[in-house]
Amino acid sequence: MPLLSEKPIFSIHSPLGGIQRLGNTPYGERRIINILGGTVEGEKLKGKVLPGGADWQIVRSDGVVHLQARYTVETETGGQVLIDAEGYRHGPAEVMDRLARDETVDPALYYFRTFMRFETADPAAAWLNRILAIGRGARMKGAVRIEVFEVL
Repeated sequence: MPLLSEKPIFSIHSPLGGIQRLGNTPYGERRIINILGGTVEGEKLKGKVLPGGADWQIVRSDGVVHLQARYTVETETGGQVLIDAEGYRHGPAEVMDRLARDETVDPALYYFRTFMRFETADPAAAWLNRILAIGRGARMKGAVRIEVFEVL
């Protein structure tokens, strides 16, 4: 039996704000990136990403970026879904430097995965309250794209 859905249950495309750098804290280099909006497209969910979420990141001493994002999606039927995602992005130093400069880089050159949980009061999207998902991300200039796969 497969562990993940064969194809994404939906994809997220979101423009991002600039990197707010807080400097090197005891945990690593702390950064915050605001989520400015976006779209959600898929057979199981359609809607828009609402402005106001953010990705709180720590660049660890080994170069791995620890991602912690929370944001809200408004479904096409008007319900709201909280997305809570946590994961890692890492790759060769030259690739990570290009990403840090906000360049679009082939996602095959780096690892970008998140685990995702959902919370909603919307009956039409309540199925999300009972699943976990894995996101496969790609960072591009000024935006992020995440393909979301259901953990079966």
